[in-house]
Amino acid sequence: MVHLQAPPEIEEPMGLFPTTLEAADQIARQLADRKHDWARVEIPQRISYLQQCLSQVTTIAADWVAAACQAKGLSPEDRLAGEEWILGPAALGWNLRSLIASLEANGQPRPQRLQIRQDQTIAQVFPDNWMDQLLWLGYRGEVWLEPGQPTSQGRIYRQANAQGSVALVLGAGNVSAIAPMDSLYKLFAENQVVLLKMNPVNQYLGPFLEQVFQPLRQAGFLAIVYGGVELGRFLCQHPLIDTIHMTGSHRTHDAILWGSSPAEQMHRKTENRPLLDKPITSELGCVTPVLVVPGQWSQSDLEFQARHVAGMVVHNASFNCCAGKVLVTARDWPQRQAFLDCLHRELARVPARHPYYPGAVERYQAFLERYPQAQVWVAEEPEKECPTVPWTVIPDVPPHREEYALSEEAFCGVLAEVSLAGADAPSFLEQAVAFANQQVWGNLSCTVLIDPATQNQYSDQLETAIAALRYGVIGINVWSGAMFLPPALTWGAFPGNPAQEIQSGQGVVHNTYLFDHPQKSVLRAPFRIFPLPLWFSRHRTLRQVGQRFTAFAAQPTWGNLLATAIAAIRA
Repeated sequence: MVHLQAPPEIEEPMGLFPTTLEAADQIARQLADRKHDWARVEIPQRISYLQQCLSQVTTIAADWVAAACQAKGLSPEDRLAGEEWILGPAALGWNLRSLIASLEANGQPRPQRLQIRQDQTIAQVFPDNWMDQLLWLGYRGEVWLEPGQPTSQGRIYRQANAQGSVALVLGAGNVSAIAPMDSLYKLFAENQVVLLKMNPVNQYLGPFLEQVFQPLRQAGFLAIVYGGVELGRFLCQHPLIDTIHMTGSHRTHDAILWGSSPAEQMHRKTENRPLLDKPITSELGCVTPVLVVPGQWSQSDLEFQARHVAGMVVHNASFNCCAGKVLVTARDWPQRQAFLDCLHRELARVPARHPYYPGAVERYQAFLERYPQAQVWVAEEPEKECPTVPWTVIPDVPPHREEYALSEEAFCGVLAEVSLAGADAPSFLEQAVAFANQQVWGNLSCTVLIDPATQNQYSDQLETAIAALRYGVIGINVWSGAMFLPPALTWGAFPGNPAQEIQSGQGVVHNTYLFDHPQKSVLRAPFRIFPLPLWFSRHRTLRQVGQRFTAFAAQPTWGNLLATAIAAIRA
């Protein structure tokens, strides 16, 4: 058994001090005084706020990325710094620009296409312009609406005499664009002024977000505070906080809503007696399955998709709520072992990452203790001395819900391998959908890999499987984590999770087409994506693509498009 030294505790950033409870109370009161004023702000002024924020993103992007790299044990010149460009200023810039376009359409931008499947409307929303079509060759993003519901959009922009409210946003610590993008959704999709509490893990980002959101902060519509559990508990229970949105752990959600101890939580859940009576929306992670549909793959297909799956595991050191965590294959697929061998070789080529997120080593040890058959894949890195969690595969995990690897989100570099009976695509799809829906914890994200010949032969069965998957974001031949980027797609759990069994949460964010009744989003891509996707392991020009894509996301000119494409092709 491998035992690792825990990483040192994160030091409090210089110049940032915890917000006192007295100061937080005053800030909440000031926001409450402005909530109805925000609801009356007209669309042209809202667009102006968004444009001012967008101009700030490009100004501070390099410093933002440098701070994030330092916190994650990277050099700003490292190719992996590209992750921070993409998951920080690029994602936020794209989100801001998409919201501007939506408001220019009075909150009701027209989808590229609407189609009806039985009683469900599917809206094609991405790519929605020529530049994005060129940059995202072969991609198609869809928002599936709730069955039987209308295609209405922009509810708050259709209402007369709209009333405002105060939202507390509890930002996540792993990806730097989450907190600001969640805040934008509350402001521009739900008419709520925002009190953003930074997560202690990445509160160093606070000064950058303060600068980005300076126009909204000066107007009294957004404020940022800093602190830990005590401040979070105080604000959740504050009488002037009307709603709460959080990204993080379902355990944190249950502590907020049901109590601090397991006994109290069980007692309150049984009596349906939560601590709070205010609405809570959330995105709380997932044990994300990757369903590999059997087919006839070439050797280069095997190697490409092995690199694809490895990227789902290793991206951001595997500290993603949508990281690939369960690889599901057909037991009798003739190429199954060849594919697994390719995947293991790929993981062995990828250097391990610094486990910057608190508790990673302890979570990793818990998996090793339960699965002695775990296989560790370590790239040779004699010069690195920082503690690491190596990429680890757990073979032959039984496909049962009570399995630890299927019910516990690792949130570190662990991948469980599960096989299901059968070798043909139709039977595998039927079994895999039932397995993913019923035996795997969470319902945020899922990925399906299927080669073109098999997809063409069994297109009806594939569409039936997509419709049946109870996940909020579904990638077809593309990692579901990539769906965090296009802001037109929704991001959140499949609807219907009860508060007592919250799983991946309730509600959505992003959704810049402002659909009133989204159910889930589906992103489709070619089996062999070109250029090489940004999340692929060992992407050679990731930093250059990240920098250029950030410029393009904020200002989509042909020059920025060309620069991004050239960097991407060189990967």
